[in-house]
Amino acid sequence: MSQTLEQSATPIPEKRELTTLPRFSDRVFRGVVTTGGLSSLVILGLILGFLLYNGYSTLRQQGMHFLTGSNWQAVISDSGAFDVKNSHFGLAAMLIGTMIVALIAIAVGVPISVGAATYLTFYAPNAIKKIMVSAIDLMAAFPSVLFGLWGFFVLQPSGEYWAKLIHKYLGFIPFFQLPAPYVTRSPFIAGLVLAIMIIPIVTSVSREIFSQTPLDRIQAAYALGATRFAMLRAVAFPYARSGIVGGVMLGLGRAMGETVAVYTVLNIVYQVNWQILFSAGGNVASMILLKFGEASPNEVKALMAAGLVLFILTLIVNSIANLIVTRTGKSGR
Repeated sequence: MSQTLEQSATPIPEKRELTTLPRFSDRVFRGVVTTGGLSSLVILGLILGFLLYNGYSTLRQQGMHFLTGSNWQAVISDSGAFDVKNSHFGLAAMLIGTMIVALIAIAVGVPISVGAATYLTFYAPNAIKKIMVSAIDLMAAFPSVLFGLWGFFVLQPSGEYWAKLIHKYLGFIPFFQLPAPYVTRSPFIAGLVLAIMIIPIVTSVSREIFSQTPLDRIQAAYALGATRFAMLRAVAFPYARSGIVGGVMLGLGRAMGETVAVYTVLNIVYQVNWQILFSAGGNVASMILLKFGEASPNEVKALMAAGLVLFILTLIVNSIANLIVTRTGKSGR
């Protein structure tokens, strides 16, 4: 009997050798991912080097006046040569105008985006949700020139009415004053167009973050007797805070670097304009587009320097966004 049991027993397998050496497929995948990540850094470095190489001469000649001055004037002497002494390139008005238009877009677009993401995640029926999500994703793929044309022919007439209404009731605030009755192609109109452009981006990011809210926390809030609004305030919004901030900063970067749409609906004027309803403003990217076609070789270098400043400004905004996301993520989750 014992011999039969010994013969029918399963033989003990040999010990398997444990190793930390990754498989060939893992090594290939890691190499591809590492190459892709490093290539993006290399491309950014090459862009930075190209802008610095072409714009350094202008930055050296103009000095701090390039960031503090608002006069953009390329003078050609009688002999046809570029007059270095009498040429002045100042970017202050365009930088201030870029920030004003981008802040208008954020102030208008972010509440709409967060509200739309909240509705799609926690309130909308499935049938409506599928249609709206598809429409929002489709809007994110629209080229900027379509937004610019739509803003010029459709949004601008309605925007004029709202601008006059804001001036009528809020004209005592310096930002809403009008030195002259001209409200077309103003920073207010450009900000509204950019707000429409960033709404799909911020909405998609916010909706994705809301959908990752832990279900056990939501159910726990309902079990304690919380209403849906109380659940959103106590659970969903604190959890999604860092993701919402990241989406907002992503939209801010899109608004700061937008060119064609802003160029279509904004009257580029080389002076600082704090009255957002008045038909005068500035934008670095649109100014580069406006000047590049007719620029002399030396003015092209000045435009490259302007692109370098915008590039660095965008990097600073993204760095601040990463810092805010890190801090809010620790406190919210």
